[in-house]
Amino acid sequence: MKVVAVNGSPRKNGNTYSALNYLEKIFNKNGIEFEIIHVGNSLIHGCTGCLTCRKTKDETCVFKEDLVNDAIQVMKEADGLILGSPVYFSDIPGTMKSFLDRAFYVSTANDNFFRHKVGASIAAVRRSGGIPTYDNLNKYLLYSEMLVVGANYWNVIHGRLPGEVLLDEEGLQMLDTLGNNMVWTLKMVKESKISKPKHVKKHYFSFIRD
Repeated sequence: MKVVAVNGSPRKNGNTYSALNYLEKIFNKNGIEFEIIHVGNSLIHGCTGCLTCRKTKDETCVFKEDLVNDAIQVMKEADGLILGSPVYFSDIPGTMKSFLDRAFYVSTANDNFFRHKVGASIAAVRRSGGIPTYDNLNKYLLYSEMLVVGANYWNVIHGRLPGEVLLDEEGLQMLDTLGNNMVWTLKMVKESKISKPKHVKKHYFSFIRD
């Protein structure tokens, strides 16, 4: 089994990375492969709503010059996904948001290949804004019908300078709980003999008023 984490921080070895690296040790201990895709330091084009991915259904975004299409295929092959992000103005940083908008829409446009994967989100923050960021990350997982794993508190860890999140004792307890819950969920899904619910084609309706 394999878990892929998306690091949305511009800082490769910042607090978001420290939190993901902490989780990596839990997964490796349980025989689960782990990979981090660093997107926060890249130039990533935002989604323009062109719907090309819905027309071609070739599992790619029309913008080919950045890392999004390669990352989509790595995420598709994973059993679990973790979205890790710092907090910018109480929300997801722009580059991470552009990446998630495109990657998750390509999945949705291609019969939702993230569906029923195990997922979790983590927000790394200095002081405030962690909950809105964590909530917005989870929306991508929930919209994709993923199995979202929680811990014994919201998945928000605190620190300012790189590595300071490792001093957040309650945050580390949260990561321990999250990691172990995710390992258990991954193994449960793998061992399950129950057939998955049939994929239902989405019906769209716009609210129209006279």
